[in-house]
Amino acid sequence: MPEEVLFKSENRQSGDEIASFLRTVADNLEQGTDITLKAGSESVTLSPPARPTFEVKAEREGATDGPKELSVEFELEWPENAEGEGEPGGELEIE
Repeated sequence: MPEEVLFKSENRQSGDEIASFLRTVADNLEQGTDITLKAGSESVTLSPPARPTFEVKAEREGATDGPKELSVEFELEWPENAEGEGEPGGELEIE
């Protein structure tokens, strides 16, 4: 399925700054309000349903004989214009 990027922002930030962004997303999810992403003149507003699919992924990327890069990705996913119930899976824990 082809992917259409609606918004993208990537830059180095402190742990405190990242936590603040994640906290805002968490607060909006908890309150059931829209999430608006803004960077410069670009912005997009999304309306997650009450039960989106939540994906967490840890990755190591890079050439076999070169330097590696580690990442943690958090993704919310739902059908456009529909209330998603999410997929059953193992219970997630973050410590």
